[in-house]
Amino acid sequence: MNLGGSLTDVTVIEDDSQIGQARRRAKQLAEAAGFSQADAGRAALVATELASNIFKHAGQGELHCRVLPAQGGNCLELVAIDRGPGFDVHRCLRDGFSTGGTQGEGLGSISRQSQLLDIFADERGAVVLARLWPAGVKDLRLGIQMHAMNYETACGDVWHLSISGSRLSALVIDGLGHGEDAGLAANAGREAFALRPFEHPDSLFASMHRAMNGTRGGAAAIAQYDGETGMLQFAGIGNIGARVLSPVGSRGLASHPGIVGGQYRKVHTFSYPEARGQLLVLYSDGLQSRWDLNAYPGLVLQHPATITAVLHRDFCRGRDDVTIMAIDLELPNG
Repeated sequence: MNLGGSLTDVTVIEDDSQIGQARRRAKQLAEAAGFSQADAGRAALVATELASNIFKHAGQGELHCRVLPAQGGNCLELVAIDRGPGFDVHRCLRDGFSTGGTQGEGLGSISRQSQLLDIFADERGAVVLARLWPAGVKDLRLGIQMHAMNYETACGDVWHLSISGSRLSALVIDGLGHGEDAGLAANAGREAFALRPFEHPDSLFASMHRAMNGTRGGAAAIAQYDGETGMLQFAGIGNIGARVLSPVGSRGLASHPGIVGGQYRKVHTFSYPEARGQLLVLYSDGLQSRWDLNAYPGLVLQHPATITAVLHRDFCRGRDDVTIMAIDLELPNG
């Protein structure tokens, strides 16, 4: 299984007219992903409820939409993000309870219409993740946020994930600068990586370096995990951040300086045994590096897509492209 993707689709919610815009966009994405009319209708309903909750309870926020390949087909992801007052998740999931004077059916309806619902709320605001898929599709515990600077259409970041049995190989590249030329550099590297994603990282970097020669070049990181042994291998050139997290701690993964496609002295692949069950996070430098999930009690145990949404909301620099990939190192077989 090979996964890559486009920019996260963002609908800003700050007046009630944008609720309809969110509904239409979700339906369009579901239909484009091959959903039936009934399943596309479910997606439209969930998007309406999520956008309505943002407007009614937080006043403003964003609805993020993405189509992700999953086991057996496509998955539609909808994430409502706000900086409102937060809420009691368990009480709000009960029909009839409301913090805003409404009938209190929103989250209950979302739960019934979605195959997956994950919520994180505290005094900083709320993130509500809903995923929908047709019959026969299985979820992947993967989270992705990818945004161009100032929500432009051209992005200098790319990501790629390949899954084969119990093995996975993940890539994030940040082309130098931003915009179309940075994107051309990053995509040249991604295409070279995608040809043989399970080769040793040293060999993959050599292939990517040749492919990116003559472009702007960029920073890149490769992480490979073997679920049978629990071994994680990591290699990075430039300023792609990488961490492995668990409920008891966090470990940063080391990269070397340089520019892939330009010049770097060496690449060294580090091995980390016993990574099974932990969370791998790769991110470009559009995300601040000084974040700590310990400041968000319980968040590390939630769905990786919820985690990437919280990180993007609270730590995006706002002056560069940004990509965040979070992978549960217990992904099901592809």
